[in-house]
Amino acid sequence: MAEYDKDKQAKEYYTDIPVNTHGFFLKGAHSLDWGMKNRLSRIFRPETGKTVMFAIDHGYFQGPTTGLERPDVNIVPLMKHADAIMLTRGILRTTVPPSLTKAVVMRCSGGPSILKELSDEELAVDIEDAIRMNVACITLQVFIGGEYETRSIHNMTKLIDMGLRYGIPTMAVTAVGKDMVRDAKYFRLATRICAELGAQIVKTYYVPEDFETVVASCPVPIVMAGGKKLPEIEALTMSYNAIQEGAAGVDMGRNIFQSDNPEEMMLAVNKIVHEGYNPNEAYEYFNTLVAAK
Repeated sequence: MAEYDKDKQAKEYYTDIPVNTHGFFLKGAHSLDWGMKNRLSRIFRPETGKTVMFAIDHGYFQGPTTGLERPDVNIVPLMKHADAIMLTRGILRTTVPPSLTKAVVMRCSGGPSILKELSDEELAVDIEDAIRMNVACITLQVFIGGEYETRSIHNMTKLIDMGLRYGIPTMAVTAVGKDMVRDAKYFRLATRICAELGAQIVKTYYVPEDFETVVASCPVPIVMAGGKKLPEIEALTMSYNAIQEGAAGVDMGRNIFQSDNPEEMMLAVNKIVHEGYNPNEAYEYFNTLVAAK
């Protein structure tokens, strides 16, 4: 895939000009219904316009991966520090206390295991079940450039239509096709396709070169995917850079629950996202909490 106007002059993304939100604190959401705005306000803090999302949905294709063997023991206690939790309906029903008031972002796709072609997914949740569980958002992978790209996009648009019917926003998660390069050009393409087809939130990976153009060219909020486990200072730096370059939040999974000190790491990420700490300040805060244990 390519950007077809490559022969024209350099593009202008106006990264120094904030997007006009027309009175609502999230870009691209001014024309949405009240119920959908209310749900978005549960995911993103209105006072900061940002979110710390906690992703624990890896088991839907990886099984009991490292750190998620017993979510009732080592995951549930961390949820209170997140703004939203991203998970499957199975873990929500079996493991999460109904007294938890955090926003729920529910995985609604499923298909092959990690050993297969992951883009070969189908929708795996009925919208009525999402409503029964009072979710704030529904989500799925979108494989731009994958073998089953068209099916993946159709899954997304079906989910978006179901969400619009009942006032539930959809978060599209960009998944990199096997033959695609993980660079800003690819993510500009992938995130824009998701937004153009109706997703209210897009979750995507951080790239160190020109990430601000990915955010600027996507007309809905971008949430940065945490990705693979990194040393704490590197994960904090990546989070800081993404927020500084326009992301509306981070969705951390492995960089939280695979840390030797997951609660302290979650709190440090909150400091970056909601309080403007730089990486060194957040890492010092992290180490102070660890030393005090």
